[in-house]
Amino acid sequence: MLDAVADGRAEVLDEHRVGGPVVSAVRVAVASLGGTITMTSSRDDGQGVVPSLGAADLLRSVPALAQVEVEATTLATVPGASLGVDDLAGVLRWARDAVDAGAAGAVVVQGTDTIEETAYLLDLYWDRDEPLVVTGAMRAAQAPGADGPANLSAAVLTAAGATSRARGVLVVMADAVHAAVRVRKTRSSGPDVFRSPSSGPLGHVEEGSTFFTGPPSRDAPLAAGLPGALGRVPVLETYLGDEGELLRLVDGAGWDGVVVGGFGVGHVSAGLASVVEDVAARRPVVVASRTGSGPTYTSTYGFVGSEADLLRRGAVLAGWLDPRKARTLLACLAGAGATTAEVAEEFRRRGGRVQVSAVVRG
Repeated sequence: MLDAVADGRAEVLDEHRVGGPVVSAVRVAVASLGGTITMTSSRDDGQGVVPSLGAADLLRSVPALAQVEVEATTLATVPGASLGVDDLAGVLRWARDAVDAGAAGAVVVQGTDTIEETAYLLDLYWDRDEPLVVTGAMRAAQAPGADGPANLSAAVLTAAGATSRARGVLVVMADAVHAAVRVRKTRSSGPDVFRSPSSGPLGHVEEGSTFFTGPPSRDAPLAAGLPGALGRVPVLETYLGDEGELLRLVDGAGWDGVVVGGFGVGHVSAGLASVVEDVAARRPVVVASRTGSGPTYTSTYGFVGSEADLLRRGAVLAGWLDPRKARTLLACLAGAGATTAEVAEEFRRRGGRVQVSAVVRG
């Protein structure tokens, strides 16, 4: 029996163990933070769903998983939009304890609204070879075609697989396995909305096994631990006619840094470029591509407001990191007191490559 974690509860699924009696089973720890996958309604029409189910409730709805012993822990029962740094720090403590105690991997269930940010934040600090897998659902538990059980089943199988090791934090949705650093929620609704636009998924779950399209590859976790509070970092998406007024307001409010979602490969107007130069003298200004796919360039264009011009003005380019990932990284670095030079080095390293695809079966 696991000890209670934070204000939640832990339960080894004995008579409720997925797959029935287990012999020489691989052990996987599963924790729930809440989200749509846990939501139910007391209304006849099924509307107005709210978080209500715990981790053990979710696992009882999962189809049989042969040779997997599952431990269930409920850490929180909230929508994804209400998660905070303290929740994620709790996830890291729980997951590290679970794998250090012998679990082959850990699965975290949460709301899909923030998965692309929370999974990457966890990945920045996940310092174990065992996989930490994040999943959720797009349809509530009582909805026709609820996708939660299938997603949870695929996530547990992925966490149990030997070939999932040394890949950092993974996001498993609709039988696709994504790297936390690349995945995006690309549509507001529907059962299959998570994509990795720049690289494609790392693999898929097929017939009870996880197949990867390449060997393990990830950036090393940040040397410093998760700060008690992240830095104050907004994302400002540029637009036609943007002359930098919002960036000046952010600078005047004393924020710790800012991410600008630039046009194309990292372009802004001439007016905004001048403000970027002024602000970058005081705090990090990171420019990412607002397209959400593909990298920022460094030297192809040379006009005022181009990527090369912004580099000369002191901006940091996000590379392959989209604006949301860039904000997550910059907030973590700012919370740890990183200098602009240290920020630039981390973005050069973490934004400088994309994982590419040899099928590896797990």
